[in-house]
Amino acid sequence: MDARSPDLTQDLTRGLTHDSAGWRDDAPATKSLAEVNATVPLPTAGTWWRRLLAFIGPGYMVSVGYMDPGNWATDLAGGSRFGYTLLAVILLSNLMAILLQSLAARLGIVTDRDLAQACRATYSPAVNFLLWLACEAAIIACDLAEVIGTAIALKLLFGIPLIGGALIAALDAFLLLVLMNRGFRLLEAFVMALLSVIAICFAVQIVAAAPPIADVLRGFAPKSEIFTNPEMLYIAIGIIGATVMPHNLYLHSSIVQTRAYARDDEGRREAIKWATTDSTIALMLALFINAAILVVAAATFHTSGHSDVAEIGQAFELLSPLLGLGIASTLFAVALLASGLNSTVTATLAGQIVMEGFLDLRLPSWARRLLTRGIAIVPVIVVTAIYGERGTADLLVFSQVVLSMQLPFAVIPLVRFVSDRRKMGQFAIPTSVAAIAWIFAGVILVLNLKLLVDVLLG
Repeated sequence: MDARSPDLTQDLTRGLTHDSAGWRDDAPATKSLAEVNATVPLPTAGTWWRRLLAFIGPGYMVSVGYMDPGNWATDLAGGSRFGYTLLAVILLSNLMAILLQSLAARLGIVTDRDLAQACRATYSPAVNFLLWLACEAAIIACDLAEVIGTAIALKLLFGIPLIGGALIAALDAFLLLVLMNRGFRLLEAFVMALLSVIAICFAVQIVAAAPPIADVLRGFAPKSEIFTNPEMLYIAIGIIGATVMPHNLYLHSSIVQTRAYARDDEGRREAIKWATTDSTIALMLALFINAAILVVAAATFHTSGHSDVAEIGQAFELLSPLLGLGIASTLFAVALLASGLNSTVTATLAGQIVMEGFLDLRLPSWARRLLTRGIAIVPVIVVTAIYGERGTADLLVFSQVVLSMQLPFAVIPLVRFVSDRRKMGQFAIPTSVAAIAWIFAGVILVLNLKLLVDVLLG
């Protein structure tokens, strides 16, 4: 039986009519990101390398969220205070991300639904409305961090006031509109180009910092002091909490469907294989970037006695003098700017996916993206105008708390859906993989809950 068989049964627990595949029979059948769905052609023959290249792109767009400005502060604090010890935490969080993103891609490819659409096609209207509100809050919170990061980078590089930088960051809505109108492949190329800039900037800084290779490698081995030292544990929780972004799960489940793979069992099987390969490779790049931030902070600040560096502005001011490389601080700010631009573009796209998926709401492209940007930009400008840089710092902390609160509402439905044979058919994940996914989800949820409690209690 096909995974989307139309035979109907009754779900008495909710009082809603479902088909035998577990979807509500009144669920809308619109395509996710309909304007670009199945628009990227794939070679029907050729080497495995050609086929992989055709799939490369969505994973890199998703990886942006794992190295956005929200991650920088925790990586800087971890490296400057504790040296290379927390590299093990970055590695663990990256492994979690690889699994969860592969599950999000699988869901989109097999069901022809993104995660938001899958929720809409499963839960009651009331539950879906609450899920939508939670998800929108998380996207706004994530967007706030990214806008602040972009504004800080513009101030460091060009002396632009934070308010002006936030307004400039809003222009990414128009940039996204232009790129999408010219084809999804161009948007992917833009994102990958900025990722290359970030990687090059940090590669130069790592060479200049010349960290001891043996110490770096030892940092990837877990140590008991991570759990016994409360201060270290707090930063470790922050690293994990800032790494797995809920909006990335919605984003990935949608954009993998831009590939024109055959919508049959064999085509989906191939698509899952290449999409998983794409996201795994891309997230290894994210691992390099996050580890590089921590390594540069450890080699530059921790070893020189500047163990209190946790702010981006502090790092910018100290990098060049301590490394003895005049361009080091500039490279740091350029990488931050590239990270902020990339993150705001992908977050805006995720906002569209969530709005359309949960509400089946269709607006003109320009209106939808301006609405998404305006919701995030206005609070930043208001807080910056009233409180200055102090206010933006507080807002950044608050945004991470909101993200922590929303994560369960994305991870739990995702793991449930891909484990359900009614929805996934032969493509449901094995019991062993489901067990690992639930363990990862449990770890993320417990650590984020602790982070939330610690932040709220001061």
